[in-house]
Amino acid sequence: METTDTTRARLEHWKTAPDAMQAMLSLETAVRAAGIDPVQLEFIKLRASQINGCAYCMNLHFQDAVKSGISPQRLQLLPVWREVAHLYSPAEQAVLAWTEKLTRLAGGAVSDGDFAALREHFDDEQIPWITLAIATINAWNRFGVGFRLPVELAV
Repeated sequence: METTDTTRARLEHWKTAPDAMQAMLSLETAVRAAGIDPVQLEFIKLRASQINGCAYCMNLHFQDAVKSGISPQRLQLLPVWREVAHLYSPAEQAVLAWTEKLTRLAGGAVSDGDFAALREHFDDEQIPWITLAIATINAWNRFGVGFRLPVELAV
């Protein structure tokens, strides 16, 4: 039976590919400067990371969200947000739905209705930035899952 060492990353990508990591950091910097509502941005990062099963990013973004003042209850219920939709604003619901659609592209096409639901709350300038935020966290998740970035126990 194969054992998995989850205490060490498979690859030290920051050291072996610094230019690639700089490119990722440039995307992250652009997303952070785009003016996306900070709560919505944390929801994007955490929800995509949950869907992708990226423990490193889930841990990081849960902690960031709590530090920024988002209630732990809303964060813990994020995977089932539709069941408790009243805890999330209509704009937050639109961002979460868009995040899920674009993170699960293998599940099928994004419909005109999916796009229209987002457009009810965001304009033509905001939507590409929200979409880039989703694309960026999905890319970070590929590094976290692919290289099995370790999570330290918080004390």
